Parts: sequence; C-alpha cells; structure tokens
Amino acid sequence: MSLRFQRLLLILFTLIIIFSAVLLILYNTRENVSYFYTPSEINKSDIKINKIIRIGGFVENDSFKKISSSSFEFRITDEKASILVTFNGILPDLFREGQGAVIEGMFVNNDVFNANDVFAKHDENYMPASIKEGLKDTGYWNKKYK
Repeated sequence: MSLRFQRLLLILFTLIIIFSAVLLILYNTRENVSYFYTPSEINKSDIKINKIIRIGGFVENDSFKKISSSSFEFRITDEKASILVTFNGILPDLFREGQGAVIEGMFVNNDVFNANDVFAKHDENYMPASIKEGLKDTGYWNKKYK
C-alpha cells in the first residue's frame, strides 16, 4: 500500500466516524427536545393522549381553583383557546392569574391536561421601585406594568 492510499483511507475513515457521531447526536437530541404548544395549536393538531408535551400560555383570569393544599386546577389560554389543567404539587412563586406559564405533562383525555411540572414565565422588564414610584407620581405609569 502506498503512502498516498493510506492517507486516503485514514481521511475516509475519520470522515465516516465524524458523520456517524453527528448522526447519533442529532438522533438523541430529537428524542429529548420538548417544544411547547399553544392551546390553539393543540386544538388544530392531533396530540396523542399519554404523550408528554409542554403547553405555553397565560393563566386565565378567574380560572384558578385550589382543590386541596397541593392540588390545583386552572386554565391556560392564548386568547383564542383554553385548556383545563390539573396539577398536584407546589406551584412556583411567580405563578398567578394573568401571568405567563409553561406546563409540562400529558392529556388524560381530550379535555383535561394533567401537569407534571409548572414553570412560571416572567417579563424581562425590571424597574427599580424608586423609578416606578416616580413614574406613578408624574402620571407616566402604564397599567400593564405591574
């Protein structure tokens, strides 16, 4: 075997190993990636019952019910559709009605989503209390900022 042929075999073998590693990484990532759906997207698609997915939206106003000390029921909405969610566990501190949330769990039937995890979303708009009070005093405070 000539030196040129050995180099060609080495390069070819290396490319095959790298290509196989990339395919293996992409395949495993596909199995573990979890995107979230909005309630209106779920109504349009055919999500399977007992398949773990994530739902993102806002907690609908006047829908939160505390069933027991660690059991809750509420609705997630995107202003077009809403989904009834049941959750057993401890809710995050930022969780409240009108606030964004991402819920991970599965449908137990076509109408009820059983949540395993609840993630509260918050906005990135931080404002120190002194500036907030100054804006309220001058009348420039917008009520959508809480």
